[in-house]
Formats: sequence, structure tokens, C-alpha cells
Amino acid sequence: MSKPNAVFVPETPSFLGEHIRKKRIEKGLFQSDLARLFKVTPDCITYWENNRSKPQVQHYPNIIEFLGYFPFELEISTFEGKIKAYRYVNGLSQKSFAKNMGVDPATVNRWEEGKGQGVKKKQMDEV
Repeated sequence: MSKPNAVFVPETPSFLGEHIRKKRIEKGLFQSDLARLFKVTPDCITYWENNRSKPQVQHYPNIIEFLGYFPFELEISTFEGKIKAYRYVNGLSQKSFAKNMGVDPATVNRWEEGKGQGVKKKQMDEV
């Protein structure tokens, strides 16, 4: 098997797909190799790399592991940043996270927008 064709890979990736493409090229992998690793279609990898679609959050833990770093720019010192970071590392949708927390998904959405308050938020702030 030969090395993948050279494609433009920015030195500093600006979106998730560029992070994935850069690491894939560095490792000499094909999109089909990543597709098997992430259990998606090769077209899915193409779409991610070209910013035509974003991976579903359920794929984030495997992507983070593949990259070897957290590729998301989040302010994790804030409540909303902590929630998103937790969800991304654990591959949880807002709905799944809400179920785990015993709140409505709309509440999680408000929290991530910096609008939420209440007892659960205070409990989370203490963590």
C-alpha cells in the first residue's frame, strides 16, 4: 500500500476535520483506514476533512484518542466550557448528558449558552 496523496494540510488546523486530516497524513493512513477505526464510511471521513459535515459527538472520544489531544477550543474555566468538555470527552449528546444529570435537554442547552442557573448548576460549579 502506498502513502496517501499529498493534500493541503495547514500547519495550524482551524476546524476539527483539518486536525483529523493532518494527523491521518502524518501517520500515513488512508481515509478508509480511519473509516474502519471510527466505524463510519470513507465518505464520512471525506466530509469531515473538507468541513462539509461534523462528526457526531459519539465519535469524539475516538477522535480525541486518535489525535492525542483535545482539538476543541473551549474555555474550560467556565461552567459552559466544563459541560461541553465533559460531553465531548465522553461522547455524550446534550440529551444523554441531560438524562444522566436528571434535567431536561433544554436545560443543558441553556447551560452551554451561559444562561442556566439553579441547584444543579450550583452543584456542578462546585466540582
